[in-house]
Amino acid sequence: MTMTTNAKAILAVIRRIPAGEVRGYGEVAREAGFPRGARLVARVLSENTDPALPWHRVLRSDGRIAMPTDSPGFAEQSARLRAEGVVVENGRVRSPRRTAAETLDALLWAPPAATRTKR
Repeated sequence: MTMTTNAKAILAVIRRIPAGEVRGYGEVAREAGFPRGARLVARVLSENTDPALPWHRVLRSDGRIAMPTDSPGFAEQSARLRAEGVVVENGRVRSPRRTAAETLDALLWAPPAATRTKR
């Protein structure tokens, strides 16, 4: 794959996903600077030749593995995720529910910790 600046940004985001965690294609795209680039992420991953890339940590937005259930890639992705302690059930990873304090809006708009008052 010829490495474009866009591809390099996407691959850098994927490399930063910690073991045992997953991200959606859209999340990866937004973090790489492409807010509507989920398909670009999928294309970059489809052209990947780096065996060390943790590609298996990228899923559909609903937590499903994007490959057909009877494909070797599906089996490999499931196995890799399980090896990292991720629970995969029927081809889907269930992300833990976030509390209101952990939502994107709360993280973006909450006052700095030093200015918060205790109740």
